[in-house]
Amino acid sequence: MAALLFMLRCFDMSVFAERLRLLRSARQVTQVRLAELLEINPRVYNRWERGIATPQFDTVVRIADILQVTLDELAGRAPVSAEPRIHNQELLNLYQQVDSLPDAEQQALILVIDSFVRKTQVQKVVNRRR
Repeated sequence: MAALLFMLRCFDMSVFAERLRLLRSARQVTQVRLAELLEINPRVYNRWERGIATPQFDTVVRIADILQVTLDELAGRAPVSAEPRIHNQELLNLYQQVDSLPDAEQQALILVIDSFVRKTQVQKVVNRRR
């Protein structure tokens, strides 16, 4: 544990702050929106991007998940994958539009999409048993 704390103290947080800003901007997410997704005050998030403060590790993991990058990409230890996670361009365009909808409408869409995915998974299992 002491070795991990030493590594964290030696890590240049300005690299993290800059990478965080670049990744957020590249994904066209505002600071306010990312703060909402993380359920934190936007001023706290702004301090992270300016390198004044640093988030807890569990929050860094959540940031990576939201921005769809690895921890190494977020820390600047690996190049950012330019390939979108959603390969269908039409779905990617819709995803970007959906992200601006109110949370209640996003939750409704999640239920609909989840039901389609589950239906397909069940069909695959049924077809394997035949």
